[in-house]
Amino acid sequence: MPHILVVDDEESILFAIEQYILAQDCTVDCAREIEEAQALLDNIRYDLVIADLRLSGIHGAEGLDLVSMVRACCPKTRIIVLTAYSSADVAQEALRRGADAFLHKSTALSEVARVAMQVLGCAA
Repeated sequence: MPHILVVDDEESILFAIEQYILAQDCTVDCAREIEEAQALLDNIRYDLVIADLRLSGIHGAEGLDLVSMVRACCPKTRIIVLTAYSSADVAQEALRRGADAFLHKSTALSEVARVAMQVLGCAA
């Protein structure tokens, strides 16, 4: 059973993704800020991290730092960056830092789950 960490500062987004992932027979933990995510990553091995790009307002990009952090501490953990504020440059930077996928928040949860299972190497 895949163990997934979801990192997003919006409670409604966290709740929706958490409930959807739980229904897919996965274990899920949630964090609202990068420090909380770091503490969880220091103590738990995750198969996948789904991270919002902006964790502290409209000018933040902590999700990119989180991608680098996960890649450094947990090289086998897969990473999906999910954001409402995408650009080609930001997507390219996320992938350069080691993200496996970059999705817009308007993406349906079923598609997020499909991409998650794909990057985890599970059958869709």
